[in-house]
Amino acid sequence: MLLNGTGEFIDDYEYPATTEELIDECGENCLELPNGTETVEEVLERLESETFYSPEDARFAVYSAVSDKAVGRVGYSDRDPTPPGSPHGPEPMSF
Repeated sequence: MLLNGTGEFIDDYEYPATTEELIDECGENCLELPNGTETVEEVLERLESETFYSPEDARFAVYSAVSDKAVGRVGYSDRDPTPPGSPHGPEPMSF
């Protein structure tokens, strides 16, 4: 994910700050994701109104609220077995 200046804005902003304040100040900033783009406004509107007390709080909120456009392969995990009946699993084989 490329923050395109949003990370620097978040780091330099004066805290505490609310979700609405961040949307007003940098909502038009565009985030480049692996499968498209989203604005900071689109991302933060997915969250409830919140007060951020540090740049880390605001940054983690942005990271946690991006859509599946930020996911390389939806449903993919190299750690968990594919659940039975999942559309993302391999085709069954008969031996």
